Amino acid sequence: MSHIAENLQEVHARIDRAAGAAQRPTDAIRLLAVSKTFPADDIRTAFAAGQRAFGENYVQEAISKIEALADLRTEIEWHFIGPLQSNKTRPVAEHFDWVHSIDRLKIAQRLSEQRPDTLPPLNVCLQVNVSGEASKSGVPPQDAPALARAIASLPKLRLRGLMSIPEPAADLAAQRQPHRILRELYETLRAQGIALDTLSMGMSSDLEAAVLEGATMVRIGTAIFGKRDYAH
Repeated sequence: MSHIAENLQEVHARIDRAAGAAQRPTDAIRLLAVSKTFPADDIRTAFAAGQRAFGENYVQEAISKIEALADLRTEIEWHFIGPLQSNKTRPVAEHFDWVHSIDRLKIAQRLSEQRPDTLPPLNVCLQVNVSGEASKSGVPPQDAPALARAIASLPKLRLRGLMSIPEPAADLAAQRQPHRILRELYETLRAQGIALDTLSMGMSSDLEAAVLEGATMVRIGTAIFGKRDYAH
């Protein structure tokens, strides 16, 4: 068995344990394998081990992998999870199934306009800056309801939920706090009649805290593929 397959088994075991602790069904939490900076062959290995959803951060790198894995296109679900500039929206609208990182209406409008008619609506999440970090992308929580309503009205997009990348925290209680902010916002929007079903939160270091707070999708890279080498 490859180390990627072994790592996937261990990540699933972590999700199972966290779901048990949260008294949630394991199948309520989807695993998104974050494959940025790793080669297409690693994605193929993970696919062979049963993984189907993959997350990418860099448009050009992602498109080259999507093309290299074209034979698996009908079975792989491609998620764009990085910051998205307006001049890069067209290839994302044309190649991806999900975008998690929308924090401006202009980006959403461009994705909607550029989504090909031959494809189903693009699944999107609103990125919320729950930690208030100046360096982080994301809409402030107080501005999220108005932006969510505007995005939900766009054609060719399907607003699925919320995403966040909180600042790292040392212990479980501190890790849970920003995830709780996102979950409470999610529940508020649902109560206002916006049909959301996705909470994209939690990474290799805080998966357990995210599941305890209601994550429906965890974005795991290092724990599956290993340490990243950004030199390439």
